[in-house]
Amino acid sequence: MNARVFGNDDGETVVLAHGYGGTRFIWEDVVPALVARFRVVVFDWSFSGAAKDGGERYCCSYHGLADELVTLMDELGVRRAAFVGHSMAGMIGCIASVARPDLFSHLVLVGASPRYINEDGYEGGFEPADVDAMLAAAGADFAAWAPRFAEAVVGPGHPSAAARFAKQLGAMRPDAALRVLRAVLTSDLRAVLPDVAARCTIVHCARDAVAPLAVARYMQRAMAGSGGGGGGADTVVIESSGHFPQLTAPEEFVRVLEAILLDH
Repeated sequence: MNARVFGNDDGETVVLAHGYGGTRFIWEDVVPALVARFRVVVFDWSFSGAAKDGGERYCCSYHGLADELVTLMDELGVRRAAFVGHSMAGMIGCIASVARPDLFSHLVLVGASPRYINEDGYEGGFEPADVDAMLAAAGADFAAWAPRFAEAVVGPGHPSAAARFAKQLGAMRPDAALRVLRAVLTSDLRAVLPDVAARCTIVHCARDAVAPLAVARYMQRAMAGSGGGGGGADTVVIESSGHFPQLTAPEEFVRVLEAILLDH
């Protein structure tokens, strides 16, 4: 999983987990600022275009990826870590924390969503037809679809950030990219949220084309009785647009993370 460990060995361990289409390099703008205070772990999921096996043995199941995370943390000897999970990695961290609560002291869920499809009483951001169209476009011509998707999810006004994400996304094997995308867009992990016992902070951009702010509010309500002390989840809204604050607003993102992680 290409794990790399940086920073202050005496500091709290912070595990940074990228989401769909990314690699460990999605964090390169924020790691230098974090290493002064924390021991920072970055890695590549097996589906990543940077995975050592070239994606030949990738996993596209959320629960399978949670097992990958637990194995990695065990191999690194990490315990009671702060886990920062971007997008789909946020829900992977939730699942892993339920299975192995000893590994996690705090979950920071960045742009996470338990379900992307709208239904009565739930705003996920996409209609079923939207999801079908996205999967069809990705399956028909992945190379053409990837940069368009990157521009849409990173958000307008950030062409260099969109290009960086598009490069990482485009390195995925098309078959892996499509299977993982389908798993993400059709998932329904809402039942996991009430079982999360770790302290949790939801970090969401005010205008996110992938997961609207309503998703963050839903997650906060669903986790209201969770968190060891019964306090549930806190929510921090970054006044920015797009799904990638670590790319489009890295300085603000670092300030938010430090405030969360140093508030014990």
